[in-house]
Amino acid sequence: MLADKSNETVLLQATILLIVGLLAYGVLTPSIFPACLAGAAVMGVAGLALIHPTAFSAAWLVGAGMSLEMTLHDLVAPSSMQATIAVVKGAEIGLAALCALRFGGRLDLLNPVWAYAAMLGFGWAHGLYPGLTTGESLRSFIGSVAPFAFCFCRLPRDWPDAIIRATKWCPLIAVAACVPLAIGGWRPMFVDSGGARLAGLGHPAFLAGVCLPAIYACLIETYRFGRLGDVALLAANVVILMLTGARAPLAYAVGVIGVTLVAVPSSTFPSHARRLLLLLAACAAPVLALLADRLAGVRLFNIVATEAGDLSGRNLLWPWFETAAARSPWFGWGIGAGNVVIPSDGWIARLLHTWAAHNEYLRIEVEGGQIGLALLVLLFAGWVIRGTRGLGLAERRILRLVYVAFAAHAATDNVLISTPACVLFAFSTAVFNRLPLPDSVPRA
Repeated sequence: MLADKSNETVLLQATILLIVGLLAYGVLTPSIFPACLAGAAVMGVAGLALIHPTAFSAAWLVGAGMSLEMTLHDLVAPSSMQATIAVVKGAEIGLAALCALRFGGRLDLLNPVWAYAAMLGFGWAHGLYPGLTTGESLRSFIGSVAPFAFCFCRLPRDWPDAIIRATKWCPLIAVAACVPLAIGGWRPMFVDSGGARLAGLGHPAFLAGVCLPAIYACLIETYRFGRLGDVALLAANVVILMLTGARAPLAYAVGVIGVTLVAVPSSTFPSHARRLLLLLAACAAPVLALLADRLAGVRLFNIVATEAGDLSGRNLLWPWFETAAARSPWFGWGIGAGNVVIPSDGWIARLLHTWAAHNEYLRIEVEGGQIGLALLVLLFAGWVIRGTRGLGLAERRILRLVYVAFAAHAATDNVLISTPACVLFAFSTAVFNRLPLPDSVPRA
């Protein structure tokens, strides 16, 4: 393993020699020079990432959290969306492989990826859903396991702190990066969907999905260090989440924050400071209620006032998945079946602009049956419990509460397959692997 920092010079020299050799071969064989040039560029980036894995990982996380696939879909071509998602998830796998090369790999026996592997095998043995090919199933499997890639490598000591820091700032960076595009008239910051919704560089739902781990990161850091800056950043991320108009993420974020402030003790974030935050939130609620009529143009206030119980079309999606699951209740139809249950060119897809389940339990039941679903839930529980076991009392309780909210959120949203899932699971991996403070609260 290439764990010594002194090996950086050797790595740099080896990379330069390989690039020079590849370019020289391309010059001698002009017909393949473009391919050699592209290979040299990729090799150069990979070499730098091998030397500076933490910086590249943090940059990757910010890029994933920006949901650039949506921006490229709007500004370049709709066909670029899937390619961008593939690049984002492929980059995570590549960075994890480089970390494993340099620092060593490790076997994560309780990782949820083993449930996906089982469901992949179920589908191939049982037979795939009509219209789903083996290649598409394998591609969906790779996309499903990619968010957990960093769990299978040893990480440099500065990696967890850098990833947590990037997670905290990701929503603000995404919103700030959209400002020049909005000023230039290329892409609006807000979209109209039952009222104005903040989209940033992506989609409001995706921005909301990134706000959740950002809020959790700020909460954990507040309890770890007691810094006022983390409290302010927590409030900013909550405001961004509200402006996205995403009801369920906001409800779970408020729930996690509220339960944490009430029930989780901290020596660095004393009880009087927590009570002050709760008091400020309690005072803000009636003020927002009074302003609700004037803020009806904002999606959150509009839908709460007029359609609080609306499922945003999910009642049209779910019967299709329930029917497909009932046809193969035990082993499902293979990884990727959730993408073909509803025709992408059918009337529901045209009406709702989606054919995804918006319910991970239903989707996994279609893809892996009751056995696959049970296996995934059990592995998730084991992964979180084992990963948080060595943390301080506050961090352990907060992160376990986060995954209780995540389990509830999975009943109404695509929380496992979207790019924000990459941010959440990378953040979780960072917390699992962070060294405890010398004076951290001992395990209960």
